[in-house]
Amino acid sequence: MAPGSVTRIPTVVIGAGHAGLAVSKLLTERGVDHLVIERGQVANTWRHERWDSLRLLTPNWQTRLPGFAYSGDEPDGFMTMGEVVGFIDAYAAEVDAPLETGVEVGSLRRREDRYEVAANGRVWDADSVVLATGGFNLPKLPALAGHLPPHVDSITAMDYKRPEQLRPGGVLVVGASATGIQIANEIQGSGRPVTMAVGEHVRMPRTYRGEDIQWWLDRIGRLDERYDQVDDLVRARHVASPQLVGTPDRSTLDLNFLTQKGVRLVGRLTAIQEGKALFSGSLRNVCSLADLKLTRLLDEVDTWASNTGLDTDVDAPHRLPQTVVEDDPTLGIDLTSGDIQTVFWATGYRSDYSWLDIPVLDRKGEIKHDGGVVTDSPGLYRIGLNFLRRRKSSFIHGAEDDAIDITDHLAAYLRSRDRVGVG
Repeated sequence: MAPGSVTRIPTVVIGAGHAGLAVSKLLTERGVDHLVIERGQVANTWRHERWDSLRLLTPNWQTRLPGFAYSGDEPDGFMTMGEVVGFIDAYAAEVDAPLETGVEVGSLRRREDRYEVAANGRVWDADSVVLATGGFNLPKLPALAGHLPPHVDSITAMDYKRPEQLRPGGVLVVGASATGIQIANEIQGSGRPVTMAVGEHVRMPRTYRGEDIQWWLDRIGRLDERYDQVDDLVRARHVASPQLVGTPDRSTLDLNFLTQKGVRLVGRLTAIQEGKALFSGSLRNVCSLADLKLTRLLDEVDTWASNTGLDTDVDAPHRLPQTVVEDDPTLGIDLTSGDIQTVFWATGYRSDYSWLDIPVLDRKGEIKHDGGVVTDSPGLYRIGLNFLRRRKSSFIHGAEDDAIDITDHLAAYLRSRDRVGVG
């Protein structure tokens, strides 16, 4: 397409990660003419915006996309980022997606009942658009991050690659989800003393009764729970990622493991005032709640195993020790003392909608949708968000069922418009 030209097309998919490619595969099967555009390379986020030692939280046997699955000889292993990129590259080649890379969207607008996608001086006039840009475009930083003393470095998971890039000295890790505990473990192992500010978190063993916890979550139906089956969907979509790590030995990484390595636990970071970091006094309660929820989950697993007759085929039930918390965790740290040289913000990510010129965002800047269907703008879809349609939506294998539902709805929408290009 020449610069300045306009091309009419039924569907544009924005993003060529695993979710966008899954959508492309299914659109092709449905006979929907479409184009996938990507700002960088295929699997760009996995390729360029993750730290060196990161592995998937899900085992290899669970890594699959529509018509494609892991086929190696380590089904119980966990892919490195390089292996994830290779898997998605192979999938893109397998499905032969109509793909253009290096195309960064400048704006997406609605023109009457159609969509105008402008990128790199070109314009696509589309009946429908699928946003497959992921939910990890920008770090989610609390307002207090701007109150750090100037001599204290500030870094997020999007900037971090390895401990050596940090200056010597203590590190305050803010956040205790999967990212927080993995980074805290790695940095502590590099010889830099770590303090971790712990808020609400989800404790999870890597294995239980001899099987991976993901195996159990799959068997008991937890991962397939739908967005229209939960009482508090907003809360479910914002639950922290579970405290898991993917390692060859399938080890469990939790707060007890970190304290045994020398990591100091403090409560949730509540303020930074006059150079002092202030922490909540609820650390013990927060950890007790996470322990209670873990016990309830394992009770559910045990009940399912008993009811299905699986008890004799797996190991006996057991429970993890309660999270160990100091009697009097510190409520403040003087950031001007020099003991803390770096603050690592493991406070999550958010989507980047700076180019979306359609009024479909809520007051928090999140897109309003019903299971990926943007009801305020017919023909606009979203995929690749946490708990989009199912609890497994945030995992690679969760993209398949979500993409089936989304493309079913999209194809029906196009048929209702009687557009050319729909088989």
